[in-house]
Amino acid sequence: MNRALSYTYSIFNRLSRYHLDGRYLPDNNLVENAIRPLSISRKNFMFCGNHDAAENAAIMYSFFGCCKANDVNPREWLTDVLTRIPEYNSD
Repeated sequence: MNRALSYTYSIFNRLSRYHLDGRYLPDNNLVENAIRPLSISRKNFMFCGNHDAAENAAIMYSFFGCCKANDVNPREWLTDVLTRIPEYNSD
């Protein structure tokens, strides 16, 4: 009990931020829920066949994650991007 109380007292200033400022949350559930799809997809990359396919899958997951974070429909975004590729001129 002494160790637990000593530890809590040593970080009391950081712990007290939760009751001083209502913007701070005492847990990180929002962050954990946001990164859960990345953790699950990491396991799926093992079954992509080879390294290049896994890298391509990771890139697509990243694009779709950005769409989700910005409230963009991924299907519409991908359709728009794929229709513009033939018009792209790198010169």
